[in-house]
Amino acid sequence: MQTQDQTGAVSALERRIDMTVAMADIDREVEQRLKHMSKTVKMAGFRPGKVPFKLVAQQYGSQARSEAIGAAVEKVFGEKVREQKLRIAGYPRIEPKNTGEAQLEFSAVFEVYPEVVLGDISGHEVEKPILTVGAAEIDQTIEVLRKQRTTYAPAGRGTQKDDRVVIDFTGRKNGAEFEGGKTTDFDVQVGAGRMLPDFETALEGMVEGASKTFDVKFPDDYHSKDLAGQTVQFDVTCKKIEAPQLPELDAEFARALGIADGDITKMRTEVSANLEREVKKRLQAKIKNQVMDALLVVNPIEVPKSLVDMESQQMAEAALNDLKSRGMLAKNVPVDPSWFTEQATRRVKLGLILAELVKARELHAKPENVRAIVNDFAQTFEDPKEVVRWYYTQPQRLAEAEALAIENNVVEWALTNAKVTEKAVGFDELMGNGA
Repeated sequence: MQTQDQTGAVSALERRIDMTVAMADIDREVEQRLKHMSKTVKMAGFRPGKVPFKLVAQQYGSQARSEAIGAAVEKVFGEKVREQKLRIAGYPRIEPKNTGEAQLEFSAVFEVYPEVVLGDISGHEVEKPILTVGAAEIDQTIEVLRKQRTTYAPAGRGTQKDDRVVIDFTGRKNGAEFEGGKTTDFDVQVGAGRMLPDFETALEGMVEGASKTFDVKFPDDYHSKDLAGQTVQFDVTCKKIEAPQLPELDAEFARALGIADGDITKMRTEVSANLEREVKKRLQAKIKNQVMDALLVVNPIEVPKSLVDMESQQMAEAALNDLKSRGMLAKNVPVDPSWFTEQATRRVKLGLILAELVKARELHAKPENVRAIVNDFAQTFEDPKEVVRWYYTQPQRLAEAEALAIENNVVEWALTNAKVTEKAVGFDELMGNGA
């Protein structure tokens, strides 16, 4: 089989190879395939293996030729890739050219992996957030747990912030009701931010059975163009007011948090341990993001579009599966892979940079690194030993732990080599608590 090639770069990572395959070689391959098929092919009126070759060729000739051409193209392309030591990213696009009696001409267009030349991180600054868990943070966490178990009871007074109220309201723009501006028995918590701030503020001080009319100005960037930047009037009737009731910090509350004997001291100890783990995890996540951002800055690379497309597709499928698990119908929630392009590009870049860094700096995960991660994760379950055993029987889960261990090794290496400055982070900021 004779070939010729002409290699050129269409873009930084895209390559094109022009090749030819002798038609005589394809003809011989077609004949070989048909002879092989004729030994087993079944056809009415003939015993297996006794079908005349001519009939086999008539019936399966096109299929055999298509397969032969595909195999020939794959073989020639593979030879050229190995010869030029190319690292192919994604799949090649085969473009037929001229097909003559003597030869078949075609082009293969594909992308290659970029060469990752590791940059110097020593001059890059990385902020390391720090936070020490103390009594104040434990008290605040317990308060959050209390609020999560809030119950409501008739207020017997005017509406205040955090009350839950039931209202009827009608909205009018220039005296006419507008679409979506009228409802009855609407449940809203005052000050929760579910409604426009002016609307919720106007509810304060209302009493059950009372009605009120007030103006509300919609933001200029409001999603409805008809209402954006407009001032409208609302007629509101207050039908029910319920005040929040926080549970007492007592034995019953402790038992609700899993402390069987209701001991408050044990409860604080348990909350403290859980909080320490959560704070550690969040601090590590922030540090990891800082390191990954630094690696992207000092190692600028272009990535193959094919890899980004595949990653975007996988992310879209994961998002769709998540929506399905929440009971949403896929047809009602279209997910476009292009939504994830930016995030996918970041992932692909980091994947290539980390792979080169791990190889160059020998940052591979050791068995003890993986075991530590599995043990740490298992501590949040009732039977940690059983969780550890389960992990080591699930190759996919263990691979995830290994990937995390590698990332941790990279972070540790970066913090050792970069310019690290510690920066205190607020508890509310770290935990994502609202104001």
